[in-house]
Amino acid sequence: MSDWRTLAHVVVDPLPADWREQLARRLGQRPRRIGAWAELALYGARLCLDAAGESTLPARAQLRVASLSGPLAATRVIAEQARSSLPMPFAFMQSQPSQMLAALSQQLAWQGDARFMLCRDKDAVLRLARLECGPAGVLIGWVEEDRRTEWWRVCD
Repeated sequence: MSDWRTLAHVVVDPLPADWREQLARRLGQRPRRIGAWAELALYGARLCLDAAGESTLPARAQLRVASLSGPLAATRVIAEQARSSLPMPFAFMQSQPSQMLAALSQQLAWQGDARFMLCRDKDAVLRLARLECGPAGVLIGWVEEDRRTEWWRVCD
């Protein structure tokens, strides 16, 4: 990413005990019907955009989120519920990474090219984003449930 202009890079590791309260204060309300993993993605994305001095993600910017495991806790809940009956609808939705992208899009007042990648190689994610990136740049996040969130806001 050496030829990119980095507008912001935010790493939250370890997570502060009150990160959910910080997010609710920043948004003006607590996010509803999204799981902890999606909340953590939103927390990191919002911190990164704030650090970049952007209130929203620009219209032509891209959004990329990667993780080693995705919404693991929600997936475990679904597996447990499936042992005895059908999974509950909200629990099932929280296990879907696409719902995190929808929550980010809504809270960032943005529509566009958004993707989630399950990946072990952070550098590969960054290289791919660079190849696909247009002049409005990209917001890239790496989210690991209950552990860390790291975000970059970069432009050409």
